[in-house]
Amino acid sequence: MSAPRKTVAYLTMADAGDYVTDYHVSFEAMQTLGWQVQPVDWRSRPDWNGFHAVYICSPWDYPDHVDEFRAVLRAIDASTAILFNDLAIVDWNLEKTYLRDIEARGDDIVPSRWYDDFDTAQVPDFFTEHACDKVVIKPIVGANAKDTFVLTNPVDKKLLATLQDTFTHRRFFVQPFIENIHTEGEYSLFFFNGVYSHAIQKTPKAGDFRVQEEHGADIAPTTPPDGLLPVAERVFSHIEPMPVYGRGDWVRGDDGRFLLMELELIEPSLYLRTDRDAASRFAAAFNQRFEELTGK
Repeated sequence: MSAPRKTVAYLTMADAGDYVTDYHVSFEAMQTLGWQVQPVDWRSRPDWNGFHAVYICSPWDYPDHVDEFRAVLRAIDASTAILFNDLAIVDWNLEKTYLRDIEARGDDIVPSRWYDDFDTAQVPDFFTEHACDKVVIKPIVGANAKDTFVLTNPVDKKLLATLQDTFTHRRFFVQPFIENIHTEGEYSLFFFNGVYSHAIQKTPKAGDFRVQEEHGADIAPTTPPDGLLPVAERVFSHIEPMPVYGRGDWVRGDDGRFLLMELELIEPSLYLRTDRDAASRFAAAFNQRFEELTGK
C-alpha cells in the first residue's frame, strides 16, 4: 500500500447527534488510492488550501444555516482545493425547485406545486389541485424530513397554526401522498461518475411516512425492480456537470410508473455499508475525477 500523498477534507458537522453515518467505510479504499482523509466540521473554517480536495460528506445541519453554508462552499471553491461535487451542481440541487428542471427534461417526478408564501386560505387548493385527500408539504430547502408534514383533508385548526408558523415567508411545495410508500417503500439508487453502483429499499415503520433510518425506517440492500434502472440512468445522464456521487430516490406511483421523489447531489448518505464494493467504487470515482481535473 502506497503512503498517502493527497489530503481530502470530509465535511461533517460538530455533533452528528442521532444521525446514522457510514462514511468511515470509505477510508480504507481512499487510502489505498493514496488519499489521507480528515473529517472536518464544515463550520470550523480551516485553511482550505491545506487540502487537495473537499468532499461534502455529512454537514446535515446546513438547512438551518443556508447562507453560511453557501459562503463556506464558495470559500472552498475559491481555494486551491477541488470541491466535490462541483459548486454548480450544489447551487442547482440546493433548492428543490431543481425538480421542475428534471420534469421539463421529460423525466417523471412526484407531481409538485410550488408556493412562495403560506396562506391558510390556500390549503383546500392543495387537495383539489392534486385531486386527492392526502398531500405532503415540504420546504424548498430541507433535509431528513424536517418540517415535512402529511396533510389529510380537511386540516384541523391546530395543524393549520403549525403550518402558518412553519411556512410563512418561506417557500415550499406540495405533492400528493404516494400510498405505495407504506407498502413497497422508496428505492434509492446510487451513481458514481454517472455509473450505477448499488441500491437500497427504504420502508417506513408502521404508522410513519418517513423513510430515514433515524426515524425508524427499515433499510435493506436490493436489486432495482424491473424498469427502474433505465429511469434512473436517464435522469443521471441529463445532469451537467456530471456529479462524482449522487443518489436518486424513487417511489412507484399508482399507475406503476417510477416517480422521482428527490435527487441528492450535495451530501447524500451513500449507504456504503450495504454493498461490499460500494466504498471501492466511490473511491475510484473520486480519484478518477480528481486526476482528470488536475492531471495528477
